[in-house]
Parts: sequence; C-alpha cells; structure tokens
Amino acid sequence: MKTPSNHSKRGFSLIELLVAMAITTIIVTVLVSVTAMALDTWNRSRAEIRAARQAKSMIDSMARDFESFVSRKGNTFEWLSAKSTPPSEGPNGSLSPNAIDLVFFSAATDRYNGKIGTATDLGGDVSTVGYKLTYKDPIAGEDKDEYKTFVLYRKLVDPKETFEKILGQAIIKTPFDAASGTAIDKKENFICENVYQFTLTFHVGTTITTGLKSVTVPVGKGANSTEEFRITGSGIQTTYDPDGAKEPDNAQLKAGRLSAAEISITVLSDFGMQQMRRRSDLTGAKLAEFIAKHSYQYSKVVQLPGS
Repeated sequence: MKTPSNHSKRGFSLIELLVAMAITTIIVTVLVSVTAMALDTWNRSRAEIRAARQAKSMIDSMARDFESFVSRKGNTFEWLSAKSTPPSEGPNGSLSPNAIDLVFFSAATDRYNGKIGTATDLGGDVSTVGYKLTYKDPIAGEDKDEYKTFVLYRKLVDPKETFEKILGQAIIKTPFDAASGTAIDKKENFICENVYQFTLTFHVGTTITTGLKSVTVPVGKGANSTEEFRITGSGIQTTYDPDGAKEPDNAQLKAGRLSAAEISITVLSDFGMQQMRRRSDLTGAKLAEFIAKHSYQYSKVVQLPGS
C-alpha cells in the first residue's frame, strides 16, 4: 500500500509579489496624500483661529486703554499723539500700508503690573501708553530674516514716572521714549504679531452753521487722511481738511470734541507670513492680492470719555 506523498506548499511567484507591492504602494500613497491634505487644512484653520485670537487680544487691549483716556483742557500740554509711520522694511521690500505710532494718557488697569492697592502701588492713576508697529524678530530682535514678522508693541509707563517725566509736556513722544529705560520695541512689550496694518480713525463732534456734525479723521498716508493727529489742552491739532467745501473748516475741527476712536487692523495668518518670507515674486499688485487672500481684517469703535 502506497502512502500519499507530501508535496511542499507552493509560494508566491515573483509576479504576484510585484503586483502586491504595487497595490500596497498605491494604498500608502493615497493615505499619505489624504493625511497631508488633512494636516494642511488643519494647520490653515489653526492659523486662522490664531490670527483671530491675536487680533481680538490686541483690539481689546487698545480698547481698554482708550476707554480710560485722560485729557484736560485749558493748558498747552499734549495729551495724545498719533502719527503715521510705516514700520521698517519687511520681506521683499514690503511696507505696511499704514502703521500708527501712538502715545496717550490713560488710567490703565494694569498699571504697576496690576498690583493696584498693594505696596507696589506708588500712587496715581494716570499712566502713559504707547503702541508701535515694526518688522523684526519679536524674541531675539536680531537681523536674521528667518523669524522676522510684523510685530505690535505696547509700552506702559506707570503713574509715578508719568507724573515726574511726561505729564505737563508740550510734546510727549520724546519723554515717553526715554521713560522706564527701555525702548518700546523690546520683547517685554510684545503684544501681537503678524499685524500687517494698524489704522486709527478718530470721530470728532463739531458745530457748524447747520448744527452738530460728526467728522471722521483717518490717520494715514493717503490723500483722504492726515499723517498726524494730536490732542492738546487747547484743542485738536491736525491739518486734515474734511471736504472740498471746507465745512466744517479746519478751525471748527480743532475746536471739536473727540468722541470715539475706530481701531482697524489687518492680521496675516502664519502661513501667509511664511510665504511672504520665502517668495521673492510677491511685489506690487501680486503682493496686494496675496495679502487680501491670506489676511483677516478686524475693527472696533471705542467711545471715549469726555475730552
């Protein structure tokens, strides 16, 4: 009686292995592509949310300062200075279309590092607040372009130093810059990054022959704006001419009352800022189109106390 012979099991042929490897490669490639697309979408969404949060933080901070704006009439002192000064040159020679160098007096709630009423509180409530937009590395401040971005800084000078060095001056910008022994664009004064544009529009109530009228005065470099806006104890100082008919004329505007400030900012997403650094073709109209696509605009009108 013959016993059946045990035949060895047949393995995969070379063609079968190649086909299996090809199918596996296709599947892995599809999975990697889908994952990459999902990660890219997630990163962009995260960048948009981060830009929105940064913008809200910056606007809320400035709104709080403006809500406690301090000024007094019947003197020759300066109480607010807003000047259009675009920041240092950005990537590919780009410049912010508008940036305000702003200094004013405010009863800031975070004076003395927020330790009001403690031993750290040296008295007084009128602080000096300044905002400035520049293009630099927010941490190291070095000349390397890798981490440079448009950075908004906020500097707060506490009431004691404000009273001793800044209050009662005809021009407050110079003593403010020298106060506290630090420049405004130091890392401790960092408040927000990727701020491509920072604009202020002041609302001024003035009296004309037909009654009360509210005039909006944008601070900027454009034809329909003023490069400088100041509040002094003797009134508003500006060269702004509201309209061709000159009504109200500049004298009436200077005698007007500052009622509100409209804060407007344009914030770039992280992706947009990275592309601006890397792409040398982003100039002129192409840069403007790119900014419009990868930026987010926010604004807020803040009612000011009687000035």
